[in-house]
Amino acid sequence: MPDQMQSDTLVSGLAAAGSLPRLKLLLAGPRGFCAGVDRAIRVVEEALKRYGAPVYVRHEIVHNRTVVEELEAKGAVFVEELDEVPADGHVVFSAHGVPKSVPAEAERRNLLYLDATCPLVSKVHREAERHFAGGGPEARHILMIGHAGHPEVVGTMGQLPPGAVTLINDSEEARRVQPADPARLAFITQTTLSVDDTAEIVDILRERFPLIEGPKREDICYATTNRQEAVKAIAPGCDLVIVIGSPNSSNSQRLREVAERSGVPRAVLVPRLRDLDWSVLEGVSTVGITAGASAPEALVQEMVAALGQRYTLDIEERTVKLEDVIFKLPAPLG
Repeated sequence: MPDQMQSDTLVSGLAAAGSLPRLKLLLAGPRGFCAGVDRAIRVVEEALKRYGAPVYVRHEIVHNRTVVEELEAKGAVFVEELDEVPADGHVVFSAHGVPKSVPAEAERRNLLYLDATCPLVSKVHREAERHFAGGGPEARHILMIGHAGHPEVVGTMGQLPPGAVTLINDSEEARRVQPADPARLAFITQTTLSVDDTAEIVDILRERFPLIEGPKREDICYATTNRQEAVKAIAPGCDLVIVIGSPNSSNSQRLREVAERSGVPRAVLVPRLRDLDWSVLEGVSTVGITAGASAPEALVQEMVAALGQRYTLDIEERTVKLEDVIFKLPAPLG
């Protein structure tokens, strides 16, 4: 690629001459891995140490290709369904959670399985079961706020029989839903949603159905909330916000949306450095960087290092909250 080579040569020449343009870099904190993602990755790594390769993982353990590729290099094999796992295989369920039918099938086939579901997602599962109350006279119909097709939503709705849960994708659906018994309702939420969007939907549901039950706080996890608050803190002072994360990562997509709503002229979602279109930095003097909860910090540092090759950087860390949450590994590995 001659153009890239010429560009690199020019950058090197400017660096040598001390003539690089200045760029202010605001790093959002917290960013990157949350406790649930860290736990899920450790489950796969510890399983590989204990049982040896291959260890099968149903669905991407977390939504990040870099993480998946690194685990594949260590011997993990990613599959979409259990029928791809051999009879003597060891299998890990992803951090997003799975329907009850999945562990039931694993047990039917006598597969050794480990559940890497994030404990905060498991908490939502238990809430759903509590509201359903075994389908008895105390049962409430459940409205789940979430995105259709997301693995976490599929897993949560799969905790209960068909028809027990109605999915609410957005505020318009919250205004249109017509439950059979408005007096016996409960709501739960996907853990990786926009805090502001979810609050709007909950307000609509509570106004329409005053007797609806829900958690004291919505089920959006602490890490999702903290990362969105961190983006809100940096976005108004930026010309561009770069969110490092995969396109299929819900929490990463929400960070981009939150940045745009918080006043930044442009926000882009970039899986990693090689996917960055450098033209987005033209005319930019202040850049904010964050990373979704499934994106490793190494990808942030890779981005910062590359920017440092093209600009003289003024780097500022802006941390809105410190995180010290650690989740234990499941019993067989703990």
